[in-house]
Amino acid sequence: MAQESPVPTPEQVDFLGITHPDKLSAASKRAMLWPNIGNEWFIEFDTQDLKGDLAYEEGVCRRDPSAIIKENGKYYVWYSRGTGPTQGFGGDIENEKVFPWDRCDIWYATSNDGWTWKEEGLAVARGPKGAYDDRSVFTCEIMKHDGMYYLCYQTVKSPYTVRVKNQVGLAWSDSPDGPWTKSDEPILSPADNGIWKGEEQNRFKVIKKGDFDSHKVHDPCILPYRGKFYLYYKGEQMGEAITFGGRQIRHGVAIADNPKGPYVKSPYNPISNSGHEVCVWPYNGGIASLITTDGPEKNTIQWSPDGINFEIMSVIKDAPHAIGLNRSADNEKEPTEILRWGLTHEYKTWHYQQIRRFSSRRILNHTAVGESAE
Repeated sequence: MAQESPVPTPEQVDFLGITHPDKLSAASKRAMLWPNIGNEWFIEFDTQDLKGDLAYEEGVCRRDPSAIIKENGKYYVWYSRGTGPTQGFGGDIENEKVFPWDRCDIWYATSNDGWTWKEEGLAVARGPKGAYDDRSVFTCEIMKHDGMYYLCYQTVKSPYTVRVKNQVGLAWSDSPDGPWTKSDEPILSPADNGIWKGEEQNRFKVIKKGDFDSHKVHDPCILPYRGKFYLYYKGEQMGEAITFGGRQIRHGVAIADNPKGPYVKSPYNPISNSGHEVCVWPYNGGIASLITTDGPEKNTIQWSPDGINFEIMSVIKDAPHAIGLNRSADNEKEPTEILRWGLTHEYKTWHYQQIRRFSSRRILNHTAVGESAE
């Protein structure tokens, strides 16, 4: 039985520009279901070069900046740092880099103004041979809570093969300048319910794909929320597929009573059907999330009243990659205030990336050159 067409209100007819209310296309029917959100979540971005030690440096890879915090009168940021070219999986994987984020350590830098940065040095190093983090520690995020500082980050154990399973580690300190104490074991690991097909190093050949995070857990970010600690992360699935939205990438969350864990994955995972690098912030009693790059809901800002059930609030374009939010901003001022400026990374070449600054602005209306806006 055919469904009855919805009857648009006069206001919908006018706003949506519907020509014949009794003859509605599929697009018009979908548009009638859009929530009446307004444009307070809609923004556009620009990016700019940094000065000082975080300016581009040939031969050095700096990428995946953490959030920015302000301590002792200056801004702090942590990031992945490595040197040398990337040879891929066709090279000598025992001695060469397979990805730009391979063979990295976590370094940090400080700035008085957010533009000119001083590289302060090593914060968290790779572990000794045989440790779960002996190959690379990278893609970190900072959280301050009750006078302590916590860095969560991705880890890889050698050998770095196509089927290797990334994990998440944690380090803590009573000072942003360290020293840092690392967790002896990962605080988060991939699901173990996928089954590879054969022994070939091919991540697309599977007997059973398993959960959305059966291959890798990436891009961790811990937020204090509702008296607990919510670890948001990106999941990659064994046998990853390409769908109508691109790569099959989704986000999940694991929750703990203590910053050091144990973290228990939410039974509602995955909590997104799209995204890449995790970018989340508290707002209005809930959690907002910038979803980029992959999946059918990519290039959106979403919000959840409970940190788990997210809805699209705006569709955006040209969002920076691997955003490091400015956590010193007043994130309750308006939905996107925390995105007014921060850090991102940009590929100069496949081998070397640099950290840059981004800024955003709200867009209230569209005007032509020389036209005045109301």
